[in-house]
Amino acid sequence: QVQLVESGGGSVQPGGSLRLSCAAAGFTLDTYAIGWFRQAPGTEPEGVSTISTTESTTYADFVDGRFTISRDNAQNTAYLRMDSLKPDDSAVYFCAVAHDLDVLERGAFTYRGQGTQVTVSS
Repeated sequence: QVQLVESGGGSVQPGGSLRLSCAAAGFTLDTYAIGWFRQAPGTEPEGVSTISTTESTTYADFVDGRFTISRDNAQNTAYLRMDSLKPDDSAVYFCAVAHDLDVLERGAFTYRGQGTQVTVSS
């Protein structure tokens, strides 16, 4: 069964950190660009970060150096390390893949996960 499964979300105080994981099953990640996206209630999904097959990375402006995306093809898993979290970062975070990075960034996912909730609150 082909799926992406996110984990690592939770509730943290402002300034805290989380590391999200995106594990692939039923296919291998090595030929896919990977992206992390987030969606807060009542809003459209927005891109957070992407990593290409050659490990080139992009980040949304709001990340401002606080997050780090990575991939481990041997583990068939991608990660998003999030530091200095703010209340505005609260959302469901999900990962998605596509063979073409441009396609991924336009939201045309080949596969996507269900997401993991991140809540930042004091």
